[in-house]
Amino acid sequence: MQFVTLARLRHVLLALAFSLGTGSALAQVKAVFHIDNAQEQALAGLRNVKNFLDTEPNASIVVVTHANGVDFLMNDAKDRNGNPYEVAVELLHKRGVRFEVCEITLRNRSLKKEQFIEEAAFVPSGVVELAKLQAQGYAYIKP
Repeated sequence: MQFVTLARLRHVLLALAFSLGTGSALAQVKAVFHIDNAQEQALAGLRNVKNFLDTEPNASIVVVTHANGVDFLMNDAKDRNGNPYEVAVELLHKRGVRFEVCEITLRNRSLKKEQFIEEAAFVPSGVVELAKLQAQGYAYIKP
């Protein structure tokens, strides 16, 4: 049996602390943006997501929509200035942003998946998806 000297133990503990600190510094930044009212939140939310990626280009970002928040992901949806949301969504999607639509909202509002732009993905429940992403370490942001 070998005895570990105090100096050797200190060296091992410092190496372990350094590796843990370095690992967390290299962890990917993850954020989920919650939009439940497109008229009030979509424009600001898309701008927030763009600014987030401009600052942290390797971030993992998911935009979860439900209730009236799904409206900006529908075909031909326009902001209050008459600009189509699809252009901004497409650019962000190309940068890795996921846009998710709540299927409960579809049923409650009698909407069809075909009414949405191709960048929209669908999840069984927007609220459950928010909880799952937060459990996976995603920061919650409500524009």
